[in-house]
Amino acid sequence: MQLSHALDIINIHAPSRIDSLHDLLPADLISQALAQTDTVTFRKRKLPLESMVWLLIGMAIYNDKSMATIVNTMDIVNSDGKPFVAPSAVIQRRQSLGEDAVRLLFEKTQSYWHQQANHPVFCGLTLLGVDGVVWRLPDTPENNQTYSRQITTGKPSEYPQVRMVCQMELSSHLITASAFDDYNVNEMKLAEQLIDNTPDHSLTLFDKGFYSLGLLHRWHSSGTERHWLIPLKKGTQYEVVRRVGKKQAIVRLSSNPRARKLWPDLPEQLEVRLITRNVKGKETQVLTSMTDVLKYPVDDVAELYTHRWEIELGFREQKQYMLGNRLTLRSKLPQMVRQELWGILLTYNLVRYQMLKMSQHLQGEYYPCELSFTGMLAQIFRLLIGLPYTNSPGAVPRQLNTIYEMAEVLILPGRRERSCPRVVKRRPKRYPEKCQSVS
Repeated sequence: MQLSHALDIINIHAPSRIDSLHDLLPADLISQALAQTDTVTFRKRKLPLESMVWLLIGMAIYNDKSMATIVNTMDIVNSDGKPFVAPSAVIQRRQSLGEDAVRLLFEKTQSYWHQQANHPVFCGLTLLGVDGVVWRLPDTPENNQTYSRQITTGKPSEYPQVRMVCQMELSSHLITASAFDDYNVNEMKLAEQLIDNTPDHSLTLFDKGFYSLGLLHRWHSSGTERHWLIPLKKGTQYEVVRRVGKKQAIVRLSSNPRARKLWPDLPEQLEVRLITRNVKGKETQVLTSMTDVLKYPVDDVAELYTHRWEIELGFREQKQYMLGNRLTLRSKLPQMVRQELWGILLTYNLVRYQMLKMSQHLQGEYYPCELSFTGMLAQIFRLLIGLPYTNSPGAVPRQLNTIYEMAEVLILPGRRERSCPRVVKRRPKRYPEKCQSVS
């Protein structure tokens, strides 16, 4: 059975609780993305572009399989079990699909899934996180011409790399926006591209590496209540305007002429809120645009920054769990690299949205980030493996219902406190030390 045909049949006959595989990835959003990027084909093909979208998902899930195996596993086979197409045809159809269609599909699905979700809020603000990650690419002439390599002690790395910055909703780990470019492009430049996609009434947590008055001011002023929270960078100069208790103060930061030249809308001075808290005997300070001390209580704001680590866990889920520690991407052409990256983000959101629905099945007692990502990934893996053998239109919805009913099994135990303090490890030596014999 063709995958697209299975989607149509299941959409007609499925129960009302879960309509079809459209619940995994809405088919109408695929059609809209293809239509808006002029990639719709008018004649019937044995390998339609809609199946190429599912192929990209298969590339992220079946990370250790060849392309031919993925084509067969994703139900693109004939009645005799033989592939419909030669392996070379898969590459040609991926090139026909292009990058823009997959990017637009990611944007449409993330918007649709966030509308369906009921995210928890802090004082009316959606909690977001922004951070960067690096992806390693195959060492091909085309990739070398487009992407740079990391330089360490004067020597370039073995592979070209792509730098990516993502914005994530921290309770569900759903990626809301992403931008990526050459490794040499600064993360703050990529973060600037995420400003227009940031929702109103939100709070974004930044790592201290994103400290830039121009970026933070534009982030805050580009919408309604778009707040930010960032650690105080060492050596930052500020002027105390007024103190509000022992833990907080309203301070004034001054911008330099170079920053105002790069960011024309940046004023000479900004008033922000400085909060001090004690973590295991160590004093830490954070800056935030939430200057209303009555609306945003100091103790609650001080604890918020601990949630920024969720985006780091999200990157680990993508690279270590979903891709199985596959350090290098598959694609050997720059345009296919970008397409593959959008496919990875799309697949990650697909799994994470199912985890969000699973947490709702638990009647709101748990957040999606408190469920096992690897467990849910294994269930999606099992569902796709059984797809070629699904002859009954209602079989897939029943399998999805079964997955949701297993929600209690996937609840993670509480996180342990760090058992060992952070220390500087001794640098490994090239040669072993000579042992002196004791006379």
